[in-house]
Amino acid sequence: MNIVIFGPPGAGKGTQSSYLIKNFGLYQLSTGDLLREELKSGSELALEIEKLMNAGQLVSDEIINSLIKKKISNTSIKNKIIFDGFPRNLDQAKSLDEMLNENSQSLSLVLNLKVDYSILAKRISGRVSCSICKTTFNEFFDPPKTCSNSMCSTRTMVKRADDNLDTVSKRLKTYDESTLPILDYYSSKNIVRDIDAMSDIHSVSEQISIIIKDLKS
Repeated sequence: MNIVIFGPPGAGKGTQSSYLIKNFGLYQLSTGDLLREELKSGSELALEIEKLMNAGQLVSDEIINSLIKKKISNTSIKNKIIFDGFPRNLDQAKSLDEMLNENSQSLSLVLNLKVDYSILAKRISGRVSCSICKTTFNEFFDPPKTCSNSMCSTRTMVKRADDNLDTVSKRLKTYDESTLPILDYYSSKNIVRDIDAMSDIHSVSEQISIIIKDLKS
C-alpha cells in the first residue's frame, strides 16, 4: 500500500514514518531527502536546485514532481511508499495521483495526525539538544536532564534558529492556507483516517497499526 502521512509541523510525521518502515516494511519518501540526494549527484538539475536555494527561493512544484516521479517508477518500492511532507498543496496532490496512476499504483491511505496547535508550538519552540551527544529534550515536556554520556558534563543546550514561536506561527499559517485544504480532496476519496496525535508516541503508533492491519485483512 501507498500512504500519505499528513499533519502540521511538529505532529510527529517523521517519528511515525520510522515506525511504519520498521514494522510494515515500507519506504519513506521525503522531499527533503530527495533534494539532498539530487544535490549530491552534481546533475544539471542539482545545479538548478542549488541556485534556487542559494537565492532563498522555493523549489518549484515541477522540480519536486520530477524527483517524486523518478522514485515512484522504481519497482523495488512499488506500493510500499510513505509520502512524508508531500503533497503540500492541492496541485501536488493531483499530480501525485497522476504519477501513481501512470505507474499502475494508487494511494491506499492518508493518516491525518491531529494535534492542538498550542501543543505544537511548545513541542517545536521548546526543542533543545545537548551540544555534545545531540540528545533532544523539550523545555516544556521533557526538561534537560543529565545525559547518559559522561563526556557531556561540559555540555550546553542548543536550540535551532528556526525553533521559535514566530517561525512556528508562520509555518502553521502556511499549513492552514496551502496544505490543510488537501484533506477535503482526499476525504472525497474516502481514504482519510484521523489519528489522535496528542497521545504518547506508542499510543499513536498503535492507532496507526490497527488501521493498517484492518486494511490488509
